[in-house]
Amino acid sequence: MTLHAHSDDWLPPAPKPHEGPLGLVAALRALRTNPLTTWTRAHYEVPILYGRSVIGQTAVINAPVAVRRVLLDNAANYRKDDLQLRILAPGLGRGLLTAEGEQWRAQRRALAPLFTPRMIAGFAPAMAAAADSLVGRWDRRREGHPFDASHEMARVTLDVLERTIFSGGLGGAPDEVMEAVTRYFDTIGRIDPFDIFAFPDWVPRLSRLRARPALAFFNAAVDRIIAARRALLESRPHGAPQDLLTMLLNARDPETGQGLPEDEVRANIVTFIGAGHETTANTLTWALFLLAMSPHWRERLEAEADAVVAGDWLATGGLDRLVETKAVIEEALRLYPPAATLTRAAIASDELAGQRVRPRDMIIISPWLLHRHKTLWRRPEAFDPTRFLPGRREEIDRFAYIPFGAGPRICIGMGFALQEAMIVLATILKRFRLELPPDAILEPLQRVTLRPKNGLPVILRRR
Repeated sequence: MTLHAHSDDWLPPAPKPHEGPLGLVAALRALRTNPLTTWTRAHYEVPILYGRSVIGQTAVINAPVAVRRVLLDNAANYRKDDLQLRILAPGLGRGLLTAEGEQWRAQRRALAPLFTPRMIAGFAPAMAAAADSLVGRWDRRREGHPFDASHEMARVTLDVLERTIFSGGLGGAPDEVMEAVTRYFDTIGRIDPFDIFAFPDWVPRLSRLRARPALAFFNAAVDRIIAARRALLESRPHGAPQDLLTMLLNARDPETGQGLPEDEVRANIVTFIGAGHETTANTLTWALFLLAMSPHWRERLEAEADAVVAGDWLATGGLDRLVETKAVIEEALRLYPPAATLTRAAIASDELAGQRVRPRDMIIISPWLLHRHKTLWRRPEAFDPTRFLPGRREEIDRFAYIPFGAGPRICIGMGFALQEAMIVLATILKRFRLELPPDAILEPLQRVTLRPKNGLPVILRRR
C-alpha cells in the first residue's frame, strides 16, 4: 500500500483476509509467495479452526489456553513438524532452532549460561558502541537523500554480533555477510510445493538451488570463524576474547560435562548469525516505520531519549527508564512478529480448548494471527503502544502475545534482542528523525522472518 497520511488513527499495512478458504492452486501460490496472504477472516475471529488444508489435517490455534497446552503444559506431545524441518534443516542444521528431543535438551542446557540476565547486561556497552557507530555513519550522510533503513538495521545488528559473539570477525566483510543472510533467508523461506508434498530430499528444490551460493558462503565463513578461534584458544587459552563464541566452544552440558559436537557448534553459529541478526534488524525496521507514521509517538520517544541517553546512561540504569521505547518495540513485535508462524506435529491424541487433535495433525500457532485476533485485542489492527505500558501490560494473557515463542523452546536470545533493540532505537532517536518518502510502499512479507517486502525507504533529518 502507498502511504499518504501520517496520522495516529492510521492502520499499519497488512494483507486483507479472504472471505473463505483458497483453492489448491491459489493456496500453493500464496504459500510460496507470501504465506500471510493465505489467512481468511475466520482465522482472525475464531479461536480454533480444524480441518483439511493443502498441508494436511491442521488445527490453527488462537485460544491462549490451547497455545499454553501446546507450547508448555503438554509440550512433549508436540514436536517440530516435518515440513518445517524440510525447509530449515538443510541450511540451519540441527541447532537450537531445529533440534529435537535429547539433542535439543543437551544444547539448551549447554547454551543457557551464555544468555543469563547478567551476561546479557554485560553486552550493553558493546551494543551501545555499535549504535554510536551507526549514528556516526549517518552524521556523514547528506540530508534529504532517501536510503534503505532496513539495510542499515541489518548492518548495525551484524555489528552487535561482531562485538558480542564473534569479536574476531564474521569470516567475511560485513556487506558480504549481510547480503548472504538476506539472500539465504529469502530463498529458503519460500515454501516449495515439493516440500509440502514430502518429495524425497534428492528431488531438486528451486529454492535450495538458489540458496546454494549464500549457504556456501556461510559454511566457509563459519569454518574460518571456528578454526581461527580454536587456534587462538590452543595457543593462548587465556588470551582469547571472552565473547559468546569462546563460551560456545567451551560450553559444557552441566549434567554430562560434554561439550557440543562440531556439527552442533556449526549449526548454532549459523543460527546466531542468521536468525539472531535478521530478527532484531526486522524488529528495528518495523519500529522505525511505525514511528515515522505516528508523529505523536515519535515525539514521545524523542523526549524519552533526550532525557535518558546522555553520559554513561547505561551504567546508571538508563535502560530501565526507556519505558515508552520498550512499549513501542513490543507493539512492533505484536504487529510484525519476526517469526510469523510456529508449527508443530501432534505425537499422540490430545484436546485443545475442547477440540480433539489426532496423531500427526499439524498444529499451527501463528503469532501474526494471535496478535491480531479480534477476541484477544481491542482494535488489533491499530498501532497502540499504550497496551504495553505499566498498568496495562499486565492485562495481556501470557499466551496471547508470543513474539519469541513460549514454554521450554522460548527464544534463548529474547533478552539479548530486546536490550539491543532498545539501545539502538533510543540512540537513533536522540540524534535523528526519519521520514518516509511520499511514494513509499510497504508490504509485510513472510519468509523465515517477517520483513518489509521492498525494504524501508527513509529520508534522514537531523534533530
